[in-house]
Amino acid sequence: MKLIIQIPCFNEEETLPLTLADLPREVPGFSTVEWLVIDDGSVDRTVQVARDHGVDHIVKLTNNKGLAAGFQAGLDACLKLGADVIVNTDADNQYDASYIPALVQPILGGEADMVVGDRQVEKIEHFSPLKVRLQKLGSAVVRRASETDIADATSGFRAYNREAAIQLAVVSRFTYTLESLIQAGKLLVATKHVPVDTNEKLRESRLFPSMWAYVRRNTVSIFRIYAQYEPMRVFMTAAAILFLLACIPWLRYFVSWVQGEGAGHVQSLIFGGVLFMASVTVGAIAVLGDLLHGQRILTQRVFERVRRIELELNIPPSHYEPGDRPTGQPATTGAQAGPVPDPPAAGTTTDEREAIRP
Repeated sequence: MKLIIQIPCFNEEETLPLTLADLPREVPGFSTVEWLVIDDGSVDRTVQVARDHGVDHIVKLTNNKGLAAGFQAGLDACLKLGADVIVNTDADNQYDASYIPALVQPILGGEADMVVGDRQVEKIEHFSPLKVRLQKLGSAVVRRASETDIADATSGFRAYNREAAIQLAVVSRFTYTLESLIQAGKLLVATKHVPVDTNEKLRESRLFPSMWAYVRRNTVSIFRIYAQYEPMRVFMTAAAILFLLACIPWLRYFVSWVQGEGAGHVQSLIFGGVLFMASVTVGAIAVLGDLLHGQRILTQRVFERVRRIELELNIPPSHYEPGDRPTGQPATTGAQAGPVPDPPAAGTTTDEREAIRP
């Protein structure tokens, strides 16, 4: 069994050494533990720092494409490098890496395909009471949208088994956390969460300039993602609301008409007609959205099959560079370091890896 720990990075030369220093080289249940860094177009020494600290694999994107794109590129590379389980963590050392064994345990036990680390946000010292409440509210909305029970929807400390990783396809540019969770719920990927601790804050988040910008972007992302998977429910609900609003001025006009004063309230009739036409338009959008949703499901299935074919044909990862860790030498950093052989060729199966291992 191979575990690959992936770390999306953008200009992380200062924090990356601390993150790598805490990562394990041995995890119960796995014969091989490897590290992969996704460099999302950094302009500092992130890649060189990763090489200096014994990273096994590097995915080097040519320009900054955003956290979600970096996450997806890393997922693809991990699969093609033969990972049986993939753990995603942040480069700012936000998450306590000693919880990685607990994070992967539900997958090893066959209890889940995807596990999310619950930061227990109320325990994070630098989170204000308002931010804690907003985090909990956002997670509650995502739980409803995804039909899962994940307590901390925005946590990036996650583990995926091979099947879950093959199915996930993130298209958002802002963040992968919400989309992958909603997608997992709709794809019937078994999810679970485990409590984890966080480390001391090293820097401000680069995803958003302020808390309100974060709330605004996440609100838009949740609505957009949920509408992609439940267009009929979203737009038919909006159409029904508009129809009920149209009935209010119509009722006012009807009452006036019965009383013989209808001529003085024609504007109510017109306003109700405008709202009714808006309701019909939104209802039509619901039908079109449902048809597009069907096409999305078909596209998702094609994507999954193409990915499986690529893995079967041993297609190498895109933008891939091997790390500079010497063969057979102990890791210079990382918890429980030990000798690890050269990484296998892309797409090598577990049985083939066992056969070539010294």
